[in-house]
Amino acid sequence: MFRLICMLLLLQFTITATAQQDAWIYLTDKANVASSLANPISILTQKAIDRKAQFNIVIDERDVPVNESYIADLKTQTGITVMAKSKWFNTVHVRGTEADINALDALTYVDSIDFADKSLNSGSREFHEQDKYDNFEQQVVFNYGNTQNQVQMINVDNLHVDDYTGEGITIAVMDSGFPNVNTMGAFQRLRDNGDLLNGYDFVTRNTDVYANTASSHGTRVLSDMAGFIQDQFVGTAPDASYYLFITEDVSSENPVEESYWVEAAERADSLGVDMINTSLGYRVFDNSNYNYTPADMNGQVTFVSKGASVAVEKGILVVVSAGNSGASSWQTVGSPGDSPDVLSVGAVNADGNYVSFSSQGGPAQVGYQKPDVVARGGAAYVIDQNNNIIQNNGTSFSSPILCGGIASLWQAIPDASHTEVMDYVRQSASQFSTPDDFLGYGIPDLELAKNIALSTNERLRPEFYVYPNPVKDELKIQFPNEVIEAEVEIYNQVGQRIFSGTVSSDYNTVNVSQLSTGIFILVLSFEATSKTYKILKD
Repeated sequence: MFRLICMLLLLQFTITATAQQDAWIYLTDKANVASSLANPISILTQKAIDRKAQFNIVIDERDVPVNESYIADLKTQTGITVMAKSKWFNTVHVRGTEADINALDALTYVDSIDFADKSLNSGSREFHEQDKYDNFEQQVVFNYGNTQNQVQMINVDNLHVDDYTGEGITIAVMDSGFPNVNTMGAFQRLRDNGDLLNGYDFVTRNTDVYANTASSHGTRVLSDMAGFIQDQFVGTAPDASYYLFITEDVSSENPVEESYWVEAAERADSLGVDMINTSLGYRVFDNSNYNYTPADMNGQVTFVSKGASVAVEKGILVVVSAGNSGASSWQTVGSPGDSPDVLSVGAVNADGNYVSFSSQGGPAQVGYQKPDVVARGGAAYVIDQNNNIIQNNGTSFSSPILCGGIASLWQAIPDASHTEVMDYVRQSASQFSTPDDFLGYGIPDLELAKNIALSTNERLRPEFYVYPNPVKDELKIQFPNEVIEAEVEIYNQVGQRIFSGTVSSDYNTVNVSQLSTGIFILVLSFEATSKTYKILKD
């Protein structure tokens, strides 16, 4: 009898261990959200779009399909059968043994697992109704590793926390070479997200932009915007999209490179690029007859500077390295950074102090400030063509660090023009009221730039404007004209409601001084509508 009982218990254990279970696998993110929302016909029929418009129903992230690459990968996992999917909840319904389903938790794109058999959920994060806010407002948490100083210096990390990571912004990078960008690990995230767009080598007239291995400068420049190595390195716009253009011939120095640059800028304009980063400068050439002088650095003389000004006129935000001539007899910002229309970026060290090589404003730049602003270029961290994290000096790197940061800022204020964005960046800088020829307006604070934009330009505000964010003591809620009163609820990251109350256009302040430091979800409900916001408590 005892043996029979043991056998029955063993059989029951075996059946339990191998029994097929159903579960919902909640995913961390979706692909191409910004581009899909900008082009809703790519994800909805015209009839659906018309119906939503008729009833003022917002097309949002829930309408974007589940990432098909995640589904394809789930289908390859041991013992897993994909049964269904839901874009509204960004989840995939799977079937498999308890052990095989729990093994999915190790996948980087899996946020949580909710077994249909709720008794099995003790081993995974318990699912709450409030988790829907996590799915719609997914928190971005990066371990910046080596790049922490250069990211935090311009306060772009706070934009990243709010999911502003450059998504939907397209950047053209004009440089000298991009070897291994198409294969190396630091750009795997970029490739997987479909954000590494095509490019062109204007020097060799070659569509294979990776074939030119004469210089890896472009690879290192790109890394400060788009590079990502888990827990070691995060660029300032890891989710922006990038075109790569080679315009610099490292074998010689000739004005034809200015023409290559302008041709590439024209190509960028035709492709609808939002921003250009160029860590190049033109002053002197192999043939001294072609040389410019510091007096020519007024934005009106060099072909490349005039081309850069036209690019800005066409609607592109152009970010340019100020140059590395600060300690030389040349000294002044070179072209195309001398154009009054571009944002030229000088360099500081990790402590935010001017580094001697950074080019300075010169006497030819009358009536406008150069450099415009600065970012870290002294011993900045970059990734080389061998996927190694190293340190390099130069405004070549302060420019992309800031360019990527501005891409993340622009995602947060998408209705701002390129010139407005540049102005907000300048206004946010550390010495805006007392600029000089070394740091220009100083080190930008991109979170502050966002707040300046939203507080001073009503056109850029969402329906409700929740500020300041990050917040210390009092959170204010600015109402649209048609709304008088709303219910407000605040939830912590595990879905617990920790505050509820009523706010109105007359009494619009919520005291959050008692909240602990961290990220919270705020829900505003009015009539039959609700809005969700992520707030950061300092």
